[in-house]
Amino acid sequence: MTITAERLAPPRTTNAAIWVSDVEALCRPDSVEWIVDEADIRERLTARLIEAGTIFKLNPDLRPNSYLARSTEDDVARVEGRTFICTPTKDAAGPNNNWRDPVDMRSELLELFSGSMTGRVMYVIPFSMGPEDSPFAQYGIQITDSAYVALSMLTMTRSTARLRERLTAGAPFVAALHSVGYPLHDDSGASRSDVAWPSNSRKYICHFPQLDEIWSFGSGYGGNALLGKKCFALRIASHMGRKQGWMAEHMLLIRVTSPKGKKYHLVAAFPSACGKTNLAMLQPSMPGWKVETLGDDIVWMRLDEQGQLRAMNPENGFFGVAPGTSTKTNPVAMETVSRDTIFTNVALTPEGDVWWEGMTKRAPSMLTDWLGNAWTPESGTPAAHPNSRFTSPVANCPTVCEDWEAPEGVVVDGIIFGGRRADTAPLVAQAYDWEHGVLMGATIVSERTAAAEGTVGELRPDPFAMSPFLGYSLTEHWLHWLEIGEQISADAKPEIFHVNWFRKAEDGSFAWPGFGENIRVIDWMIRRIESQRTHVADRANSDFHVDLGERVQYTPAGIVPETGAVDTEGFTPEQVASLEAAVKVDEQEWRRELERQQAYLEGYGTSVPLELHTALAKLRGLLK
Repeated sequence: MTITAERLAPPRTTNAAIWVSDVEALCRPDSVEWIVDEADIRERLTARLIEAGTIFKLNPDLRPNSYLARSTEDDVARVEGRTFICTPTKDAAGPNNNWRDPVDMRSELLELFSGSMTGRVMYVIPFSMGPEDSPFAQYGIQITDSAYVALSMLTMTRSTARLRERLTAGAPFVAALHSVGYPLHDDSGASRSDVAWPSNSRKYICHFPQLDEIWSFGSGYGGNALLGKKCFALRIASHMGRKQGWMAEHMLLIRVTSPKGKKYHLVAAFPSACGKTNLAMLQPSMPGWKVETLGDDIVWMRLDEQGQLRAMNPENGFFGVAPGTSTKTNPVAMETVSRDTIFTNVALTPEGDVWWEGMTKRAPSMLTDWLGNAWTPESGTPAAHPNSRFTSPVANCPTVCEDWEAPEGVVVDGIIFGGRRADTAPLVAQAYDWEHGVLMGATIVSERTAAAEGTVGELRPDPFAMSPFLGYSLTEHWLHWLEIGEQISADAKPEIFHVNWFRKAEDGSFAWPGFGENIRVIDWMIRRIESQRTHVADRANSDFHVDLGERVQYTPAGIVPETGAVDTEGFTPEQVASLEAAVKVDEQEWRRELERQQAYLEGYGTSVPLELHTALAKLRGLLK
C-alpha cells in the first residue's frame, strides 16, 4: 500500500489496528512486535540491546538489574530548535513555539518515514499516562524502531495486555510515531550495517495537537524519543487540558506531613535541572516532618465536584539528571537508582558501576567516560555528559507515597514556582492573590542548564517552566490558569509561592544550604497556608492583602518572612545571617525586575490577560 499525505491526513483513524497497519506500510519494517510490560518481553529487549552494543550490563553485585547506554555526541539532549507545533494557524501555536503548517510538515515527514524502518523491528507499545482506570488517564500507542526506546517506555509508562485489548477494541489514543531514521536497506537494495546508537542528522519532533498525534524522527534520546514524556504528557496534554478544562504542567508533586500528623500536597514548577527531583525526594532536616514522593516532573490537575484542585503524576518512572545527584544532595534518588535502572551517558568504573560529576567528593582515579574512552581526573573533560540521565521505576523510590496511584489524585494545598537566579529573587515569597501567583509563574527567569540547547548560565525566561513544553500559546496558558483559578472554591484555593534556592552571597557561595534544610521554607509556607485559610473571608474583602499581624514583609516580590519567621533552630549565627541575606528584597533590584517584567509582558502585545498587568501595577505601587 502506498501511504500518501491524504491517507494519514485528518481525520486520522481512531482504530488502533488500522493505524498500526498504515504505519507498517509506510515505514516497511522487517517485522512488527507488540510490546507490553511483561518479564519475558523485557528480557528479550534487553538481550537484543546487549547484543547490539547499545547497553552494557553493570556489575549485578553493585547495581542489580541495571545497564549503561551510550549515545552519539550529536544526540544528547532535547532539540528545541527542531521541535514543532503544527497547528492550522501560527497564532494557535503562539510565539513561544516553532510552528509549521501541518499539511506541509506531514508531507515532509511522510518522505522521511517512508522506508525508515527497513531491516528493523517495528515495536508497538500501548501505554497509559496515569493509572489505567483513573479519570485522569489518557491512552497512547508509541511505534518505534528502537529497542532502547521500547524498553525505556515500559519503565516510564504503564503498558499492559489489558490496555492493548482496550485500544484494539476502539478506545481513543494519542498516536506517537518514532523512528531513529537509520534504515538498514534502501529501495535500490543496498544495505548497511547497524550501529550501537542509530540516529540521523535530520531531526524532527512534531506535534499535531488537533489530531492528538506526535511524529519524531532522527533522535533516540530522552524526551525526543520517549514520546509519552514531554511530547504527550505536556505538549499534547496541555492542549487537551485547555480544551477540556484541566491542566498538564511541568511540576513535581509531594505530600508533606507536619509533626502534628496533618498532610499537605504541594506542586512545584522549576525549569529542568533546577532541583525538582531533589525537592520531590526531600529528606527533611527538621524532626517530625515527613516528605513523600508522588512525582518528580509532570503533574496533571483537574477540579473535582467540590471545587478542589486535584493533582496526579501521570508517569510511571523517573527520567532524572545524574550529575550533581549524590548521597548528600539526594540520598533518596541514589537509593532509587540502586537497582533496575538504565543509565545513559554516565561514566563507568573499573568495578562495573556508574559514576558522574558530583556523585562523590573526589573522582575515581580511572574511569571509562561517557564516550567509551579512558578517563582520569587530568583528562580535562567531563567523565559523564552534563545531561546524562537515569531511567528508574517510581516503585523503586523509598519515599514513594502510598497514594501516588490513587485514581482520584490528591488535593493541592500549595503551588510553588522557582528558578535558578544568583540575585534579585528572594529565597521565598508568597503571592498576594491568585492573579499575582499567575504573574509569578508567567515571569520566571532562570539560568540556562545543560538539559536544553544554548549557553549554560545564560538567563532566559521560562514561564511556568513550560516554555519548551507547551502545546499552544503562552498567553492562552496564562489565561487558562486565571480561568481555572476562578473555578476553585474560595476555601480550597491553593496558596502560591516563589522560591530561589540558588541565591548567591557576596563571596559567590550559595546563601542557602538547601537540600534537607528546604523543609524550613516549606514549614513557613504551610504556616502561611493555614493562616490564609483561617482568614478566607477577610481576604475576599481585601483589594490586595490582609495584615494578619504576622512576622512578614509586604514587598514588590511578594510576602516574605521577617527575621525569625523561618525556623532556624540548630543554625549557627553565620547561617542565620546568610538566611537574612537570602530573603532580602532589594528595592533597586526590584525596580529593575518589575521593569523587566513589564517589558516582557508588553512583548506579547494585547494577548496578555489584563489581570497580569493589573497585578504588576499593584506591585509597582509598593516601590518607595
